Amino acid sequence: MTPQLSQAIKLLAMSNAELSVFIEEQIERNPLLDRAPEAPRSTGSAGIADISDISDNRIAPVSLAEHLRSQLAILPLEADLARAALHIIAALGPCGYLRDDVADMAEELTTKPTRIEAALAVVQTLEPAGIAARNLTECLALQLKARNRFDPAIEIVLSNLDRLADRDFTALKRLTGLGEADLLDALTDIRACDPKPGTAFSGEETATIHADVHITQNAAGEWDIRLDDETLPKVLIDHTYATTLSPEGNGAAAKEARNFTQGLMDEANWLTRSLDQRARTILTVVTEIARQQTAFLHHGVQQLRPLTLQQVADAIGMHESTVSRVTSNKYVATPRGLFELKFFFTSTINAASGEAHSSQSVKEHIRALIAAETPKGVYSDDGLVEALRAENIDIARRTVAKYREAMQIPSSVQRKREKRAAAKAASQETVEAA
Repeated sequence: MTPQLSQAIKLLAMSNAELSVFIEEQIERNPLLDRAPEAPRSTGSAGIADISDISDNRIAPVSLAEHLRSQLAILPLEADLARAALHIIAALGPCGYLRDDVADMAEELTTKPTRIEAALAVVQTLEPAGIAARNLTECLALQLKARNRFDPAIEIVLSNLDRLADRDFTALKRLTGLGEADLLDALTDIRACDPKPGTAFSGEETATIHADVHITQNAAGEWDIRLDDETLPKVLIDHTYATTLSPEGNGAAAKEARNFTQGLMDEANWLTRSLDQRARTILTVVTEIARQQTAFLHHGVQQLRPLTLQQVADAIGMHESTVSRVTSNKYVATPRGLFELKFFFTSTINAASGEAHSSQSVKEHIRALIAAETPKGVYSDDGLVEALRAENIDIARRTVAKYREAMQIPSSVQRKREKRAAAKAASQETVEAA
């Protein structure tokens, strides 16, 4: 593999932001290169979409409170429970802990402490796991429960964090009844937790994510695919300056200068060709993804098809590794929101009828079923299996449980308890108000 081919492969895997940095480096070292002036915004033409929606498709830095509120907004909560949950979110510290007392918050909202506890249980199911804990022990327990790694032995260790800090493993083995290997596994699970789950959202250095590609629907109902004109860097070759650097004559100095200039020109031509090839390759890959995922573009995640890199590669006549590089570190703005290109590649779940579903689509079906539950109608995992089967999605109970836990959705017992507590509290408040 030549150095130029190796570099061209690296260019393919770069995001627009990374590519911009690389091009600035090339401009610094090659005087024949310069940035092309910014093109005016398109007003729309045949096959090209209006780019006036670019700013709407960017992800601005998100605070912890915003991140939690966006999740809370899609939950079917009673108004007063949602109000209490929002109050809890506002009271969280930068590390994600709840320092306010439940009784104090209940007094502020003129409600009962049990209502605040119910709202807190809801907030603690949001991502990131461990959020809204009142101490380190609770924070770690929430994360381990979300990963289905919480058991009586783990609970004992978490109740004796001082012994863990002192590395008193002998005492921990005695208290838990675990052997050395099992205790080591338990400690590995605990160390994998984040003691400060809110800090990922507290820094100002949070990067803004820009779309590298845009998918929009034109007036004819077809999908237009284009690279982002604002973030995609472009370069020009200064041929006039190249002439200046190439003196006439047959002397050794003139020949050396011409050879040097020709080398710079070759590098500049290679870069412009590589950038053009990169753009065409990305558009080819994303166009095929849009073709394969048309149902998703029209209807959302529940219609996401199972898709592999190899399927796209076969359809467009490219190598799978090329498609993998194209879809790395890049985001696409769609009518359904902004997604990483890797999002569109999911494993296959086969239905009894032979129809295939993507794992992400199945997760969304599970989420929708649970969101529609009532206090008297909470699905067990077996119940979810039957409900999914009615939608022609035939998967095993353990798969349902795995997906539910991956989405950090509590068990049916916990959900039923929370819903009944919330309904009871609401009923009591209604009676008292009357």
